[in-house]
Amino acid sequence: MPEINSPTDAIVKVAKTTICGTDLHILKGDVPTCTPGRILGHEGVGVITQVGAGVTTFKPGDRVLISCITACGRCEYCRRGMYSHCTTGGWILGNEIDGTQAEYVRIPHADTSLYRLPEGIDEEALVMLSDILPTGFECGVLNGKIAPGSSVAIVGAGPIGLAALLTAQFYSPAEIIVIDLDDNRLGVARQFGATATINANVCNAADVVMEITGGRGVDAAIEAVGVPASFITCENIVAPGGTIANVGVHGVKVDLHLERLWSQNISITTRLVDTVTTPMLLKTVVAGKLDPKKLITHRFKLGHILDAYETFSKAADTHALKVIIEA
Repeated sequence: MPEINSPTDAIVKVAKTTICGTDLHILKGDVPTCTPGRILGHEGVGVITQVGAGVTTFKPGDRVLISCITACGRCEYCRRGMYSHCTTGGWILGNEIDGTQAEYVRIPHADTSLYRLPEGIDEEALVMLSDILPTGFECGVLNGKIAPGSSVAIVGAGPIGLAALLTAQFYSPAEIIVIDLDDNRLGVARQFGATATINANVCNAADVVMEITGGRGVDAAIEAVGVPASFITCENIVAPGGTIANVGVHGVKVDLHLERLWSQNISITTRLVDTVTTPMLLKTVVAGKLDPKKLITHRFKLGHILDAYETFSKAADTHALKVIIEA
């Protein structure tokens, strides 16, 4: 049972949480800031049970969305909108402090790290707003500078790639090409609005992208896996003047082929989600313009979380996208 450590803390009784691909990267050893014994999880919704004396926006009994990013709202980075680099927060939940895959969780800087849940909205859908929707949107769509009529390729049709696919359609690109190794996920991508899908197991994905785009390449190549091969695919398909927007968590080095790209006027962006767009995305869900619940494929009780990890980590066999864990 966590305790209030600071006047700005809140304790939240977790109702629903989920597993992120980043949790799998942690288990692989790709995130050295997360030490053994840490309670994982940085997503979820729940009910506040206790607040510190300095919390003014929330009170016990409030139903809240937990942001994956903790923000003080006052430091230099927060004042620039870079909440992910908050000097006393950032991505600390399930990384540097215990996270949401538990019955209760302590939320630092509660006033600026929680969102009140609208009445009548499905809690499961709102769990997707803790991380993957703002991540796909901010790190992929916004950093990729997607514009009406542009061409986009998303390398990786996991939950983050699909979140980028859903939110890219806010800007009406002419082409959204999704590349993956799994036919099931590519089928989901087509259901979600992809104009073309490519299975990189059965063909050279870059060659097919060039065929689709008339040899030009794509204006935005979104890397949504976090392995060298997917980033290099982005290097091979980005058009002159285009952008490579990295979303994936990388645990090993990737070769940057400047011998080919130095003259191509491309931009490469990296970002840890800041969740500055969470209020806007929350409004789109409330208005029925975005349905994140269709990303959910499996449900588990917290007591069966190991089964949830097994299912999520073997997505090729289980067809898992997002799993909901009910505390």
